[in-house]
Amino acid sequence: MEGAGPDGALLLGAILLLALSGVPGLFARKGGSGGERLAAILTSAASVAGLVPAVRILFFGAGFRMEFPSPLPGGKVLLAADPLSALFLLPVFLVPALGAVYGLGYWPEAGHLRDGRKLRFFMGLLAASMAVVLIARSGVGFLVAWEVMALAAFFAATTEDRQPAVREAGWIYLVATHAGTLGLFGMTALLGATTGSFAWEAPASGIAATGSAHVVFLLALLGFGAKAGLFPFHFWLPGAHAGAPSHVSAVMSGVMLKVGLYGLLRVTSLYGAPPAWWGGLVLVLGATSALYGATLAAGQGDIKRLLAYSSIENVGIAATGIGVALLGRAAARPEWIALGLGGALLHVLFHSLFKPLLFLGAGAVLHGTGTREMDLMGGLLKRMPKTGAAFAIGCAAVVALPPLNGFFSEFVVYLGLLRAFSGPGELLLAGFAAPALALAGGVALAAFVKLFGVVFLGNPRSEKAAHAHEPGLSMRVPMLLLAGACLVAGLLSPLLVPAIDRATGAWAGRSPGGAMPLSSAAPIASVAIWGAAFGAFLALAAAAAALLLRRRSLSRGPTWDCGYARPTARMQYTGSSFGEWIAFRLTPRVATSPLEERLPEGIFPRGARVSAPAPARDPVLLRFLEPLAAKWARRFSGLHALQEGRLTFYLVYVLGTLVALLAWSVLRGWFPLP
Repeated sequence: MEGAGPDGALLLGAILLLALSGVPGLFARKGGSGGERLAAILTSAASVAGLVPAVRILFFGAGFRMEFPSPLPGGKVLLAADPLSALFLLPVFLVPALGAVYGLGYWPEAGHLRDGRKLRFFMGLLAASMAVVLIARSGVGFLVAWEVMALAAFFAATTEDRQPAVREAGWIYLVATHAGTLGLFGMTALLGATTGSFAWEAPASGIAATGSAHVVFLLALLGFGAKAGLFPFHFWLPGAHAGAPSHVSAVMSGVMLKVGLYGLLRVTSLYGAPPAWWGGLVLVLGATSALYGATLAAGQGDIKRLLAYSSIENVGIAATGIGVALLGRAAARPEWIALGLGGALLHVLFHSLFKPLLFLGAGAVLHGTGTREMDLMGGLLKRMPKTGAAFAIGCAAVVALPPLNGFFSEFVVYLGLLRAFSGPGELLLAGFAAPALALAGGVALAAFVKLFGVVFLGNPRSEKAAHAHEPGLSMRVPMLLLAGACLVAGLLSPLLVPAIDRATGAWAGRSPGGAMPLSSAAPIASVAIWGAAFGAFLALAAAAAALLLRRRSLSRGPTWDCGYARPTARMQYTGSSFGEWIAFRLTPRVATSPLEERLPEGIFPRGARVSAPAPARDPVLLRFLEPLAAKWARRFSGLHALQEGRLTFYLVYVLGTLVALLAWSVLRGWFPLP
């Protein structure tokens, strides 16, 4: 091993500790708490150990590079970390540690004798493999770590594999991730043929964007886009995130999706001046993902499926920024790179705070009520006030309300779209992307107003909601820490700008003109000051209201009944009715189930009914992929006749193949065949 250094040694030690965190629990007493507590301690220790070198590399310009021999093809295994890797390492070491502590109360060993130990083992392996993916610089080593990450996520997400829906979602995820991996195999082979090495390094001027480079880019977009959940490769995401345990969903959504974005950035960083259509394609896919994810989120009745579709929207926002940065490299416009990639990287960091918060909050709601259906909830803010307060902060952050962190990252992305384009072609793309993101933001706001209002406000709609309870301390502490981070991260964004500049420079170092500082391209400090002033105003207003209310005598009663003498829970808005105008009126072709209506007729109608069933399957999966798979399955059904079930027939097939290959080799020796 060469060139490890203290940062490299500490980082590798943290990764090893993550990978082994669940191993002692495999040998601990079944049903005891020792194994799960030890796993949480080891994961937390690995988090601290890994964050130290990541922060040093990102904020202070440290780094490491090491090589060591490997029996795998492709030469030595190369590991290295630069500021771009370090930025993505921050959530890798932060979120799984919080998830491990959260799991002590959410998924205790005593209540999950069948799968508790398996879940902790694969959670540690998932976190460790993601970290290795981020520092791998040799193609073969990267693919090995990528496959370990894919399998660990599969086993963690399908923990409750006794449920048919979980098994189905797991198999869809496995097919999707391996289809993407096939693309990455082709991409790695082409990169090796282009550079003469499997090491992911380029000369100072970058690799020329030749014809093979276009194929490399498209294969990278397929492989990494499938992992990131970018439209139209997103179809595995809603089912997998909804069926997984909530702290697994938090890690998959808050961290694993970003690994896909990192892979796309790492590969495109090898090219000095990529063609403009690369950025245009990523820009269009990102804006489409944002609008598609927000629209589908508004129509969901399952709280975790709503959050999963929201992740597609946020991945789309980050991808839109990456598209702007790619266009900036193509046109040698440093300000486009700074705004586009700076906003995307900020959104990666901030999304890794508010989306795990929301998934952990959803897990607390599921833990307290026993259901994920929003129409069976209501009034939980009175019964779960701490969870409700943390969840409200997460909702405000995800819809980019100031002064929460989501506002600052989306502000920079919007600024990149509105300021950085000057040519007619770029104006056309901006004319599509900017309104699409604005519409996605409005629809997302409606979706999360629906989510918080239906779940936490009003009166209970079922006995489950009426008897809901606050989770234990081990579940509340990670939520409150993430909520506090969402409150202060946006206001501290000026302090993050130097780190963002380092990460942007690591990506854009080979592009003509490089990248300009983000502080010169966007008024981050001014926006943070206005955000702090707005936050202080809200805090003072809340304090004044609390002081005035304290001087009055208050009486508690039911939620306002709208003047009805005998109100019932059925008279409240449901999640389906609130989101019906988006899912079934605004975008009827996106809905996966028809709207059932029986409208009132006559002067004195006897009854009326409107049923808006929540979509259970993704439209891309239902309307395109499943019919396509069924069509080709019917076409190939005739090949079943070759499966005779007799060994002699199979030996004949093998012999025939060998004869054909031998004849081909002989003919190549006789004739100049290709």
